[in-house]
Amino acid sequence: MLKKILKLDEELAQDVPRSHKVHSVAALFDTPDEITHAARETSNAGYDKFDVYTPYPLHGMDAAMRMKDTNIGKFAFLAGLTGITVAVSMIGWMSGIDYQNIIGGKPYFNLTASIPIMFELTILLTGLFCVFGMLLLWNKLPQISNPLHDTNFMKYASSTRFGVAIEAEDAQFDLDKVKSFLAGVGGKDIEVVYYPEENIQKTSPIFEKKFIYLLIVVAVVTALGGYGAIGKLVNILPFDWMHNQFRVNPQTRSDIFKDGRSMQRPVDGTVARGFMPYEYTGMPDSLVKLLSNPVPMSEFSIERGKKQYNTYCSPCHGYFGAGDSRMNNQFPNPPTLHSKKVRDWADGNIYNVMTNGQNVMPSYAKQISRDDRWAIVNYIRVLQRAENAKDTDLP
Repeated sequence: MLKKILKLDEELAQDVPRSHKVHSVAALFDTPDEITHAARETSNAGYDKFDVYTPYPLHGMDAAMRMKDTNIGKFAFLAGLTGITVAVSMIGWMSGIDYQNIIGGKPYFNLTASIPIMFELTILLTGLFCVFGMLLLWNKLPQISNPLHDTNFMKYASSTRFGVAIEAEDAQFDLDKVKSFLAGVGGKDIEVVYYPEENIQKTSPIFEKKFIYLLIVVAVVTALGGYGAIGKLVNILPFDWMHNQFRVNPQTRSDIFKDGRSMQRPVDGTVARGFMPYEYTGMPDSLVKLLSNPVPMSEFSIERGKKQYNTYCSPCHGYFGAGDSRMNNQFPNPPTLHSKKVRDWADGNIYNVMTNGQNVMPSYAKQISRDDRWAIVNYIRVLQRAENAKDTDLP
């Protein structure tokens, strides 16, 4: 079957009209060792414009051809550097100069918040530059056709044999000398490859009508697909829920309030949802101890208190409340929670210390919610009971 296919290809190759302009001289070889030897000798002879064709990759062929490292790495580095420079310049101009906007008290140009954009532009420009660089500079694609296509040489070099082709663009190219050289290194079925007549007058394959039509088709299909997805899909249930929801767009006037502002200041005396004012700041212990724990002693509250205690309290007080700090003497060790003084405190006293702080201990009212602070009190009581257990506690 393979012989029939090759014979048919030879007949088709002969039907391709060729010009008198030489493209290359090609020769076939039968074994991997022969093609490796031929590639090494071709490189040693000083030929630069040549290529090797094999039906499968051959180990060591790069060294035999003395292939040099490409400049793609350097090109990619410069592209990435361009991307991060564009990102920093763009963000710096937009946020720091052209449209200054205070967001959460951060500086106009916030480097930390800009890292994702810098990363994305670096990757984007590196990818685009490398793709178009390979297309236009290195591979010179799109290559509509190659003179080696539809030749007897290529039919065998891509299936059962191996081949070397020395191009006429090589500075040392001389037709007779190249044919003699390839025969001297063991080449068989030496063939002079000519340009097809249809390729002689063509300048760049980029300006081929077929390629331009392909780009137009791809652009139209992409535009219609994007329009359908973005312009139409968002207006179809249930995708239109977010698009058509009642909202106030940024930097637009609102007709809801008289002053036209969409965001209003809270009225005097407004209390945030979930916030309970604490009125015992600065009060003596005699009043603070009157606070009653609203969180009942239960397995859930103890487990919740343990989790919060281990997170916020254990770095200084230790996991069991013994005052064995893990802060490596950065702060004075706190007193143990098992002393008689602390055990005799009311729940309100412990809660007050967590809420207002004491000595070098800061307030944890902003870090720990009201109920979680009371849950920590319950867990501390469990630690105290376990550390100071009595015989009467046993059933």
